[in-house]
Amino acid sequence: MTVRAYAPGRVNLIGEHTDYNDGFALPIALQVGTVAEFEPAADGSVIDVVSAQEDDAVPVPLDTRPGVVRGWAGYVAGCVWALREHGVLAPAGTLRLRSDVPVGAGLSSSAALECAVLLAVLDAAPGPAPDRTALARIAQRAENDYVGAPTGLLDQMSSLYGAEDAALLLDFRTLTVDPVPLRLDADVLLAIDSHTPHQHAAGEYRRRREACEAAAAQLGVTALRDAPDDAWESLEDVEIRRRARHVLTENRRVLDAAAALRRADHAAFGALMNASQESMRDDFAITVPAIDLIAETAVELGAYGARMTGGGFGGTVIALAPASAADRIAKTLPGRLTSAGHPAPTVTAVRPGRGAHVLSGVRSRP
Repeated sequence: MTVRAYAPGRVNLIGEHTDYNDGFALPIALQVGTVAEFEPAADGSVIDVVSAQEDDAVPVPLDTRPGVVRGWAGYVAGCVWALREHGVLAPAGTLRLRSDVPVGAGLSSSAALECAVLLAVLDAAPGPAPDRTALARIAQRAENDYVGAPTGLLDQMSSLYGAEDAALLLDFRTLTVDPVPLRLDADVLLAIDSHTPHQHAAGEYRRRREACEAAAAQLGVTALRDAPDDAWESLEDVEIRRRARHVLTENRRVLDAAAALRRADHAAFGALMNASQESMRDDFAITVPAIDLIAETAVELGAYGARMTGGGFGGTVIALAPASAADRIAKTLPGRLTSAGHPAPTVTAVRPGRGAHVLSGVRSRP
């Protein structure tokens, strides 16, 4: 029997680069994602992986090790390896992948792939399945230790715990998930793809993480989460001080933003989005000119707030706007960007969607 599993991409409404600092974030799962179809074989030593977006099938050995499989199939191989490290041997078979999450747009196409693959393979594997938080850790290990991208848990937790019409307040120390209602009756959430691809595994992401670790060490805390809000002021190195200031102020913004959503105060939420964008631009230095112009123009055209989402250096801007302003943004923004010499962005209305789940399988999964 063929197992079919689905996992969504995500948009992070606020809380960037806080996950690996044991902080907070407020993402939503999207209504686009990856479908993994797994046909287990009775015997064999490989999983043949086929993607609708790629020309050739890639064999993934069940005994794969980091460095054996590279490129896009490395994410699948990483899942097979991380499952084995967790004590679960994936069956041999054929895995077919299909995705409508734009690659390189900052919407977490890699985590959607990982979570869909894990759910599909686990449904066909013997023994009990890990819970969703354990699955997020397995997916993160695949990305960190097999692919080599030093990401936190935000993407995987968002994909696995997504809920319709709700944002997710994630605490990365306790790994608790608190759904926060997101009422979009009169307002619209826009994902604005800059078509400036962002690279999660790029050295700049790693350097930001190293700067945060250095700041925590100098402050004598386990993670920046433990430092007082104004602790960044005591750091002597200018660059490390700015990186720490972003994380410490961003954590506070996430908590304030969740409170604003609970009382449906979208104007206050938008102001926090704008402050987050400025912090990512000035203190964390992870935006690019096209992203900055999109965010600034969206606000000028009537959005409550707009900010880059994702690891940085390109990707997507998320904006919250009244319906009338959303129409204006969709019509006017592309021309503003092309006039400034940037690619024309794609503006799409999005809503929170359901988290990862098995569509049809060998056995039922929660």
